[in-house]
Amino acid sequence: MSAFPRAGHLLSGAAALVLMLVQAPDSRAADPVDVELVLAVDVSLSMSPAELEIQRRGYVAALTHDTVLQAIADGAYGKIAVTYVEWAGTTWQHIIVPWTVIANRADAERVVDQLSAHAPNSARRTSISGALQFSSDLFAESGFQGVKRVIDISGDGPNNQGAPVDIIRDELVRQGITINGLPLMTRGGFTSVYDVNYLDRYYTDCVIGGPGAFMIPVNEWTQFPEAIRRKLVLELAGPASPQWAAEEAAHPSVVLAQDKPATDCQVGEKMWRDRSWMFDTR
Repeated sequence: MSAFPRAGHLLSGAAALVLMLVQAPDSRAADPVDVELVLAVDVSLSMSPAELEIQRRGYVAALTHDTVLQAIADGAYGKIAVTYVEWAGTTWQHIIVPWTVIANRADAERVVDQLSAHAPNSARRTSISGALQFSSDLFAESGFQGVKRVIDISGDGPNNQGAPVDIIRDELVRQGITINGLPLMTRGGFTSVYDVNYLDRYYTDCVIGGPGAFMIPVNEWTQFPEAIRRKLVLELAGPASPQWAAEEAAHPSVVLAQDKPATDCQVGEKMWRDRSWMFDTR
């Protein structure tokens, strides 16, 4: 057999190997972290500019707080992945901070710098379900593998646009995602007929869900920074940790997810349908 056929076989084999490598899916392992955390923050028009700024400053302070950084350090991997999203109506979600690892204070300060770079925007309507769907999609593109996947969602009113929030909540819980809530019951901004007096119950029954899910109501804006700090510590530490027990002992108002809904989960949609002369704000 001449050398030419052998060379042809070698070239064919090399070409096949190159083709296999080109066509093979990316096999790089995702970076392991303790928590993949989506911070989903309401910026609907019912929030005043001052309140939007209070929210931003609250997250800035919490992400660099010693107890939050300690909760991160105490994890199995000692790091989390976080992204910060602002949301309003069904199609209005903006990523302010893309997926970023926080393992130490320097990492947290880089996130804070991004949060502080631009003032928050605002938009019409309130679609908690849209925010949850958008947030869940972010996990697929995070590049991380978290022991827990958590959506931390805040808002000052019920869902009034998009899919029913409890249906989306249940779908995400089936995917292993935990949803924690921060209902803003401050009434300090543009109050309207779309407000509900039992937003904490609404969040408990219709929004939060998944393993260890909880919500922390905010009744005054002065409570917001501390509520955010506590919420992050609890999300990162977990119910079995000493930090959770210490936070519960000091602040026993954490409300865990309930088994049986008692609230009309479409109250926001019904109020929106029943509107007459009201301005389209929420």
